[in-house]
Amino acid sequence: MNFNIRGENLEVTSSLRDYVEKKVGKLEKYFDTAPSSDVHVKMSVLNKEQKVEITIPMPRLLLRAEEKHTDMYAAIDLVIEKLERQIRKHKTKVNKKFRTDDSLKYMFKNELEPLAEEEIPADDEDVQIVRTKRFDLKPMDAEEAVLQMDMLGHNFFVFADAASGSTSVVYKRRDGKYGLIEPEA
Repeated sequence: MNFNIRGENLEVTSSLRDYVEKKVGKLEKYFDTAPSSDVHVKMSVLNKEQKVEITIPMPRLLLRAEEKHTDMYAAIDLVIEKLERQIRKHKTKVNKKFRTDDSLKYMFKNELEPLAEEEIPADDEDVQIVRTKRFDLKPMDAEEAVLQMDMLGHNFFVFADAASGSTSVVYKRRDGKYGLIEPEA
């Protein structure tokens, strides 16, 4: 695994870097062959809150988790636990549903201990759509979409981009700023 570790309002010391590499390296035991993907780690400090975000993009699978704590090392431990749960969840789900040769099941080791029954959603609860909304997409620019979103009190808003005609989404980020999702051309 190739590590990309960066700090925001924090100097990434060699001991922090070694700790992250050691902990993330333990995730390799869950795979038949060690993943050759990049590991993106972002550590940040805001006031007294330490935050760790780890993203591991892999073919047909994206592992991502973030955790906050008052201690950076504890935050790293918690985020690794989340990633381990994600891997076990994917493995359990893959074994239950996808029985084809090209499925994700051949990415994981077979010795993984399955999740406890209470952690596994029932098949009918995997994806449960509880409400459907239909509406006309009005052509507008991103700034107008943000105003509409704020007026409605939502944290995202789907709209038709007036310039390109494509469907886009604006959303409110946790830091209070706004994001824009556009389809690739």
